Amino acid sequence: MEPLLALLIGFGGARIAGLAGVDALDGRHPALRVGLAVMFLLTAFAHFYPKLRADLIGMVPPVLPRPDLLVTLTGILELAGAVGVLIPATARLAAACLLVLMVAMFPANVSAARRKVAQGDRLGPRTALQLVFIGAAALVVA
Repeated sequence: MEPLLALLIGFGGARIAGLAGVDALDGRHPALRVGLAVMFLLTAFAHFYPKLRADLIGMVPPVLPRPDLLVTLTGILELAGAVGVLIPATARLAAACLLVLMVAMFPANVSAARRKVAQGDRLGPRTALQLVFIGAAALVVA
């Protein structure tokens, strides 16, 4: 739920700033880019904060090697994507990469649900949220 709040607050705050005269944020598209950046900064933080990191490592399907390294790598990619969506010249590519990353990481949610680890019992809500996030990234790409 926190990532959704980050997306909404980031979008709303940027939209208000745009309406208040910040030209770079004047429009829904720039505000959505800010919302995505805020959301991915939050989710990237989870990859490095010890308790949350342990949960994410536990979600990695057991067939994949080095879950700790995979969590670190995805955290770095999320950070890079968050920065990339803020730069107009790279925003569309960064959003497309984040969209692919979200799709690629989704099986970890299914694996966690099947194994009943790391809040895996919440697959339905997680799927719905993931679709919202993918939709937001797709709007930035479009």
